[in-house]
Amino acid sequence: MAQGAMDLVAAAKAQVENLGVEEVAKEIEGGAVVLVDLREPAEREANGTIPGAIHVPRGMLEFHADASTPYHIEALDPSKRVILHCASGGRSALAAQTLQQLGYTNVAHLDGGIKAWAEAGKPVEQPAP
Repeated sequence: MAQGAMDLVAAAKAQVENLGVEEVAKEIEGGAVVLVDLREPAEREANGTIPGAIHVPRGMLEFHADASTPYHIEALDPSKRVILHCASGGRSALAAQTLQQLGYTNVAHLDGGIKAWAEAGKPVEQPAP
């Protein structure tokens, strides 16, 4: 029987580090983290982003994360602490699992996404154009 999208998300969450809002806020405060916003540009424009997050649309993650491609983003480094977020935590869980497959060993995701972040009263800013 085929799996649905939510089955894949649940399986990913069982294999990756799931962080709550306060845990992510504490890591950001510590400064040694690469925070990655996986949402599409229209989502970021409509709902803002977490200050300091770099934008890596989910569809380009593998290419931006792999140093052997011409699309690689230097901030994405398998030796760094990387925390991913999306709108509510589904895409970021899948993306964290993908980064693990690419050799990233210190990766986590914000369970609940920017929705949980904003609901907790954490800062959200409009992305730069």
